[in-house]
Amino acid sequence: MSKVLIAGKIPEHALNILKDAGLEIDMYDDSQALITKDELSKRVADKDFLITPLSTQVDSDVIDQAPHLKLIANYGAGFNNIDVDYAKSKGIPVTNTPKVSTVSTAEVTCGLMIALSHRMMEGDTLMRHEGFSGWAPLFFLGHELAGKTLGIIGMGQIGQAVAKRMHAFDMKILYTQHHQLDTDTEKALGATFTNQDDLIKQADIITLHLPASPATHHMIGAEQFKQMKNSAMLINAARGPIIDEAALYEALVDHEIAGAALDVYEKEPQVADGFKSLKNVVLTPHIGNATVEARDAMAEIVAENTVAMDKGEKPKYVINGVE
Repeated sequence: MSKVLIAGKIPEHALNILKDAGLEIDMYDDSQALITKDELSKRVADKDFLITPLSTQVDSDVIDQAPHLKLIANYGAGFNNIDVDYAKSKGIPVTNTPKVSTVSTAEVTCGLMIALSHRMMEGDTLMRHEGFSGWAPLFFLGHELAGKTLGIIGMGQIGQAVAKRMHAFDMKILYTQHHQLDTDTEKALGATFTNQDDLIKQADIITLHLPASPATHHMIGAEQFKQMKNSAMLINAARGPIIDEAALYEALVDHEIAGAALDVYEKEPQVADGFKSLKNVVLTPHIGNATVEARDAMAEIVAENTVAMDKGEKPKYVINGVE
């Protein structure tokens, strides 16, 4: 009987798929703390398959402790928590769970834009503490999104899903990435292709939809904040290290930009203390794909990929080129 280690609690749906396939399951189920590297190394030693949440680091040391490992199935769309090149050198395919997070992450991104522009989190804090004396013409003013320019950096599935939703809000959509979309897609989304510098200078709200990589590390930093409008706002529901958070904090304090909403962090799960004291920042705990629907779909992918490998079949969404 093949053995699978699940390095963190995942939906029951996945467990049922694995059990029905006759796999022996060992699941780390401490909901209060992540599995340590030592425990991960110890428990994976005799396993054939590893299912791991993207919050758990799977480096070369861990991989070396698992001589029988046939698959690393990452429970998440990202995979920067895994040494994919080292896994490839060992002939171990690494898979992820793309696509199924698109709707949830797009909805969260749009929600952050609305909350930030209309100062909803500030309003909630106000009402929970001192309250207010009543409606007044100039009290607690925010900004409408209609007529504003949204700049999307990274126009993949999530970026396009955001564009589709915010186009319905009558926003002007600019986007940039390595390649331009086809004309029909641009027309449907109301989106215009441009370069990154022009997007940063023109956008009222900028949202990031890129993977974490050496090329995107600190892509948005002090230089970019100086180019932005003083009224501009920045949204990040992609990956924390894309933004130089120290530079972002300075830009917010110095009023180089008007606000930011962060669902991911440079040193996640830590949040820089400075952000917590700023009223013009919305902070959420990496909830981009935290919906029942998205997490169940992710669970199904990792489980079915594991079962496929156990049957000698090719899994879906291999990201390190191992056949």
